[in-house]
Amino acid sequence: MKANCWYDKRKLEVVEVPDPKIINDRDAIVRITSTAICGSDLHLYNGFIPTLEKGDILGHEFMGEVVEVGKAVTNLKVGDRVVVPFPISCGHCFFCETHLYSLCDNSNPNASIAEALFGYSPAGIFGYSHMLGGYAGGQAEYARVPFADVGPIKIPDHLEDEQVLFLSDILPTGYMAAENCNIKPGDTVAVWGCGPVGQFAIMSAYLLGAERVIAIDRVPERLRMAEQDAKAEVLNFSEVNVLEALKEMTGGRGPDSCIDSVGMEAHGQGFMAAYDRAKQALMLEGDRPHVIREAILACRKGGTVSVAGVYGGFDDKIPIGAFMNKGLTMKTGQTHVQHYMKPLLDKIESGEIDPRFIITHVLPLHKAPEAYDLFMHKEDGCVKVILKP
Repeated sequence: MKANCWYDKRKLEVVEVPDPKIINDRDAIVRITSTAICGSDLHLYNGFIPTLEKGDILGHEFMGEVVEVGKAVTNLKVGDRVVVPFPISCGHCFFCETHLYSLCDNSNPNASIAEALFGYSPAGIFGYSHMLGGYAGGQAEYARVPFADVGPIKIPDHLEDEQVLFLSDILPTGYMAAENCNIKPGDTVAVWGCGPVGQFAIMSAYLLGAERVIAIDRVPERLRMAEQDAKAEVLNFSEVNVLEALKEMTGGRGPDSCIDSVGMEAHGQGFMAAYDRAKQALMLEGDRPHVIREAILACRKGGTVSVAGVYGGFDDKIPIGAFMNKGLTMKTGQTHVQHYMKPLLDKIESGEIDPRFIITHVLPLHKAPEAYDLFMHKEDGCVKVILKP
């Protein structure tokens, strides 16, 4: 089969690789009909996630048709159309049984690597380094899906791929980011980052009762989408001081909740943004935590900071004094996708949610390397790319 493989920082190739095979009775093989590039894939592309190996297949947002199942998989059959969640979860450990699927104890065969960095290992993830399992990703023509009796959700034939593909990751991620804010009617929520997760966080905040959502970015196409499609008020951080603007917009109190949907490659203005870039270039800092600093400082006293953006390392100058003295709550984590797939599918079927508004580009799989470059540089108004094998 053809697959999009990583060979070095910003060096990808679509090459022929062996077809996946059933290796466990709980496996399924899925012929992929749609896959996507996620913002967190750029962390791999740009060399910020360790333990990638040459030839690793990327991608964790995918869906398709079941073509083979292991004998222990009784909930799926050949021909079923499914969306596959990005965390790989066993369904039976303490964390899976409490619906904390991205913290599964049994799906990362390389847990010791993650434990050395994080203390404990999260779940295995498709196409996201050997530290998180070394699983082949979904930017390919076929994929092996472990624990297929737990993860994939069946999709009705009347729904298009584009309506449901994002159940694999970014729609649940945006929804969980908003849910973590414990939004009450009348709340004001600030969202940093108007990429796909940010757009869905805005939409979800309104669904959960927010009165106002203020979105922060600098890319004109993203800000326009946040304003016109997601119905947010917008701030361009290259034109205004975000902290001052948020105070003014909230009568000096600050937003009730702040969502960081950017993560480790945040851009910013001024000294601290330059500081992060310099320290990261010298490998003295793991991430660029500009947004999480700003969210902590902006949030009202007693408010919530929700972190949906991916962080992977050790970061400097986090204002922990502000966090403690303001009595803030922080909630974060890889998304427990399996917990959200059915409720969000129901909202898509009812017409309450239509995720297609974020799609700006649909390209064939063989153009994946060019698509990554387009997505990273936000050229041609690119917000979200779907790849078709």
